[in-house]
Amino acid sequence: MSGMAWAVTDSWTMTRRGLTHWARRPVQIVVQLVFPVLLLLMFGYFLGGGMAVPGGGDYKEYLVPGMFALTMAFGLESTMIAVTQDLGKGVLDRFRSMPMAPSAVLVGRSVLDMLQSALSLLVMIGVGLAMGWRWHGTAADALAAVGLLLLLRFAMLWIGIHLGLLAGRPELVQAVQILVWPVGFFSNAFVSAASMPGWLGAIAEWNPMSATASAVRELFANPRWSGDSWAAGHAGLLAVVWPLVLLAVFFPAAVRRYRGLGR
Repeated sequence: MSGMAWAVTDSWTMTRRGLTHWARRPVQIVVQLVFPVLLLLMFGYFLGGGMAVPGGGDYKEYLVPGMFALTMAFGLESTMIAVTQDLGKGVLDRFRSMPMAPSAVLVGRSVLDMLQSALSLLVMIGVGLAMGWRWHGTAADALAAVGLLLLLRFAMLWIGIHLGLLAGRPELVQAVQILVWPVGFFSNAFVSAASMPGWLGAIAEWNPMSATASAVRELFANPRWSGDSWAAGHAGLLAVVWPLVLLAVFFPAAVRRYRGLGR
């Protein structure tokens, strides 16, 4: 077999390893799927009744796409935990000592996380539809929106892989989690950036999650609460550029960090 074929085979083996863990720990997967659903229900029903969308429209149709983007970003934490657990138990060191493709561990991790993210997004779409959310664009627009969401997740998982390798221990993940939540909420996932104080609204408008959420709302033909800034007017462009920039930074950083383990 060629080197590429061996790399694909080894990567699939690593992916199957993760799927086996899913089968043995289904409760953990269920919790990861249920948590964003609880957030969506809480904001949609407990707080949504007091929210008004300027220009009319249902607040749930504004909220649901924002929660899609937020769910893709919060997946960073599960990636970090999985990487630090393997690193702390010496599993990664053992894999590196085996005659396998060096890229297989990271590729297998990324494939597994993308499968989980696609499943989580499917669950969120189902819950959104049950709540009364609808998309009003074409099927092609809806698929493009899903593609932007998964692109954001792909960029975030490589941030998670790099930070997991950098942290080394699951205990240090908590420090990153403290930062992930404010970054997630400093976005337009729940309310328009225009309704925030000036400095905070500027941060929210340039947040990668805000760009993806706004672009997805536009593709779904849902309410947007657009601002007058350049970032608000070019959300579709930023929804592509931001993930690519993050990938350009953190993908090679994760690969270098993995190759440098044990040195």
